[in-house]
Amino acid sequence: MPTPATPPVARFAHADGLPIPRRYWSIASILLAIIMSVLDSTLVNVALPSIATDFHVGAAASVWVVNAYQLAILMALLPLASLGEIVGYRRVSQTGILVFTIASLGCALAPTLAWLSIARVVQGLGAAGIMSVNAALVRFTYPQASLGRAMGINAFVIAAAAAIGPTLASAVLAVAHWRWLFGINVPIGIVAIVIALRSMPSSDRVSRPLNYAGAALSAASFGVGLSGLQALAHHEARFLGLGQIAVGVILGWALVRHERARSSPIIPFDLLRVRIFTLSLAASVFSFMAQMTGLVSLPFEIQRLGHSAVETGLFMTPWPLALAFAAPFAGRLSDRYPAGLLGGLGLLALSAGLLLLAFFPAGGTPAGFVWRMALCGLGFGFFQAPNNRTIMAAAPRDRSGAAGGMLSTARLLGQTMGAALVAILFRAYASAGSNIALCVAAALALAGAVVSMVRLKATPAGAFR
Repeated sequence: MPTPATPPVARFAHADGLPIPRRYWSIASILLAIIMSVLDSTLVNVALPSIATDFHVGAAASVWVVNAYQLAILMALLPLASLGEIVGYRRVSQTGILVFTIASLGCALAPTLAWLSIARVVQGLGAAGIMSVNAALVRFTYPQASLGRAMGINAFVIAAAAAIGPTLASAVLAVAHWRWLFGINVPIGIVAIVIALRSMPSSDRVSRPLNYAGAALSAASFGVGLSGLQALAHHEARFLGLGQIAVGVILGWALVRHERARSSPIIPFDLLRVRIFTLSLAASVFSFMAQMTGLVSLPFEIQRLGHSAVETGLFMTPWPLALAFAAPFAGRLSDRYPAGLLGGLGLLALSAGLLLLAFFPAGGTPAGFVWRMALCGLGFGFFQAPNNRTIMAAAPRDRSGAAGGMLSTARLLGQTMGAALVAILFRAYASAGSNIALCVAAALALAGAVVSMVRLKATPAGAFR
């Protein structure tokens, strides 16, 4: 079959990054936006009991406040990444920030749970606009020679925001109503919009119509399939969950059949044919599954060992702190050394740390637990930034939106599957579920390390500029 012709592309507005100081203002708006969107994936979990009490609903019903946000993001990520190539990445991001900010106000003022859930769906659509073009905007903000450093900063901010979310939520709830978890997004969002309008980089645009059928199939397959995966954690919804997964697989098959012949599909098959791109995405899914499986199960494991809730929070701190140190450093190293090696060693360290935590003795010292947690954070930090750089550098500049969309999709897919896996293990193994989950997380990290090392034999990334 002949390869379809590539659609015409507009000339780059910024051939190799923005000049200083505009570069710093641009990255400030990009990071502010991604911090808000990532924080809201974890902040609300802590407030669910309060939300359920205020609206006089059960705990199971309140979980939809979390699920609605996550599903909306996953359903819209790839279509919005494709739209970014058509209308420009900055326009998609700026619209996403605006929608996210308005929806946050709607969440803060929600009179009922149904209103709050609908506002969370809209908020998720805004977050998808931010996340889908985040990496592409970073690529156009910084020069190619500093791409690894820029990805390191971006990776650190995303990981730190996800890790610090529960702690920040607890601090806010200690002094204010849960509605302020959403309300604080409004002034931050306004600041981000003002800076973004003046500083975000322009990008190339592809002259083609939006693929509506592909966008609908992508949204439906992710939405139905992942909703079914989450349902498996509930015994009474097991058969419904299996049915949803089956429908999601069928819709995914229809999506692939529909998209393969297109020149610019929603799922970027042109990029997936690049071996190092596909291997990097696979490593990303494994790593985020391992990370989320570990982070969700660790609080339960710490308390199973006899520690209090306050001690649990302190014991969780070394992971994000070590990651904060490792990610920018690893990003700089990735400009000189192969991501396959850096990422492979990082995931080996993560796997070792998780396994050591799984077999940590009940009478072990706090110092022993702390260094094991720090090893996990260092390992994940050394993987994420080099891996993100490789994914973006393996794509032509005019396909940065598709590459960034796949990068965010791999991250959220891994996190969603990891969280669902913990819930399934908890249901199956009750009190020992947290310990078994840590062993599974270690195995997932080890699998990711193997995939990362395989990249050393793949075609080097960075051929596209």
